[in-house]
Amino acid sequence: MNQGRLPVEFRDRTKRFASAIIRLFVALPKGREEVRILGKQLLRAGTSMAGHIREAYRARSDAEFCSKLEGALQEADESQLWLELLRDDCGVRAEAVAAIHREAEELIAILVTMVNRTKGKS
Repeated sequence: MNQGRLPVEFRDRTKRFASAIIRLFVALPKGREEVRILGKQLLRAGTSMAGHIREAYRARSDAEFCSKLEGALQEADESQLWLELLRDDCGVRAEAVAAIHREAEELIAILVTMVNRTKGKS
């Protein structure tokens, strides 16, 4: 198992990210169809990212570990896209998404580093 490669603090951080996504989704003005659709996409991607990290924590091999991290990376990147579309095209206030967008950026950087380091030692 990969407890040594994936600190519990990082797992908890991604759970906090998912919780922030949920709170943002609940607060979205869902009177417009595009906001509802993009909000659901964001909800799925942001919470799925934390799920991939949970799966990585229990990975049985480096290959499985990297695969789960790469899945989390894709979901984090997708979360940023939905946040940007909500902000830029749906009138959601920039302040409402700024902190979550920054956190996604930081998580992406950490995930890229983890994947590169794990693949580099193989």
